[in-house]
Amino acid sequence: MRSALGFYRVMAYLTGTFLILLCIEMVVRYGAGYDLIAGGTDAATNATVPLGLNMIAADNLTGGLNLSTGVLIVHGWLYVIYLISDFRLWSLMRWPFTRFILIALGGVIPGLSFVMERRIHREAEQELVANPKAVRRY
Repeated sequence: MRSALGFYRVMAYLTGTFLILLCIEMVVRYGAGYDLIAGGTDAATNATVPLGLNMIAADNLTGGLNLSTGVLIVHGWLYVIYLISDFRLWSLMRWPFTRFILIALGGVIPGLSFVMERRIHREAEQELVANPKAVRRY
C-alpha cells in the first residue's frame, strides 16, 4: 500500500505541474494567438528561429518543435497514468467510489492535485498506522 501511495504522490505532482503548464499554454495560444515553438524557420522573413522559447504565429513557421502541442500530449498521458495510480490506491485502501472520483478530479482542476495529494496522503497514512495488519505488499 505504501508503494501505491508513493506512486500516487509522484503522479499527483507531475500531473498537477503539467496541468498548470497547460493552462499557461492555453492562455498564450487562445489569448495571444501564439504557439510556443522551439526552433524552425519564420516563413515571413525566411530567417532561422533560434532554439529557445519563441512566440511566433504557427502560420508563419515551418519546422521546429511545437512545445504547445507537446504540453497537451504529455499532460494527457500523465493524466492516464495518474488515473491508474488513483485506481490502485483507491482499490487497496478500499475507499468509497466517491473518493476515487474526487481524487480523479485533481488531474483536471488546476491546483487541486496538490491539495488532494496532501489530504489523501495524510488520511492514508493515518489509516495505515491505525491498521498495521491491513498493509499488503504489492
